[in-house]
Amino acid sequence: MDPELNQRLLVEVKRLADALDRLAGPPPAVNDWSSADCFVWVPANQRLQPVPRPNRVALSLIRGVDHVRDILHENTLRFAEGFPANNVLLWGARGMGKSSLVKAVHEDVRASAGASLKLVEVHREDISSLPALLDILKISDQRVILFCDDLSFDHDDTAYKSLKAALDGGIEGRPDNVLFYATSNRRHLLPRHMMENEQSTAINPSEAVEEKVSLSDRFGLWLGFHKCSQDDYLTMIDGYADHFNLGLEQKALHHEALEWATTRGGRSGRVAWQYIQDLAGRLRIPLKR
Repeated sequence: MDPELNQRLLVEVKRLADALDRLAGPPPAVNDWSSADCFVWVPANQRLQPVPRPNRVALSLIRGVDHVRDILHENTLRFAEGFPANNVLLWGARGMGKSSLVKAVHEDVRASAGASLKLVEVHREDISSLPALLDILKISDQRVILFCDDLSFDHDDTAYKSLKAALDGGIEGRPDNVLFYATSNRRHLLPRHMMENEQSTAINPSEAVEEKVSLSDRFGLWLGFHKCSQDDYLTMIDGYADHFNLGLEQKALHHEALEWATTRGGRSGRVAWQYIQDLAGRLRIPLKR
């Protein structure tokens, strides 16, 4: 056979093979649950990306939210032990440790209960891929908490329908080995003007609003985080200072911390942590969480 013709045929066969691969879609996900305790869902190749060093703080360092902390911990522990538990929406003031609490509770329950409990983060923009993720998780022998940080929906965003089905709906329902935790600044996940617009243009306004609000109803637990009082803020500061042995006298520590909060325009757990980072940097003390 003519060498040149042979080469052209090989090129053409490779081109056809590549086209067939593209039509077939991504290969089935190969997920190694033993590689980590935390993962990030990557829908492009339907893979769970291991996170070997998660960004989290110890549960003992999260102060000022004791009531919701205990509720979330108990719910998570029941789930890890194989008992019924609820999906959870952590909503409220910014910077009060909602996402930190989810990660800290997961680690505490996993370590203290000796449970094989995995945490999988789903980015807000990937909510529509939840059905594909649940197909992977439902055949797993792992108990998995799906976690979406800063969840909310804007006008004309229909991804909330995928979330509703994944949480509770559909003919199959949510797999028994999967729980969904989400944080949001909004109690109902949708902006008020969006619900009002739906109400004003719908044939049956009350049904339109109920359609939107029912998304939050899929979460059995609503845990509210409110603005930080001065006492709670200083308790957070003291907890960090003691844990990291910063060694600053309490009166001076409180004076600096309150001044820092004033320059930031408010008090919160995030502001407390930012002050501690600044203080530790000035004192040349490393912060090992």
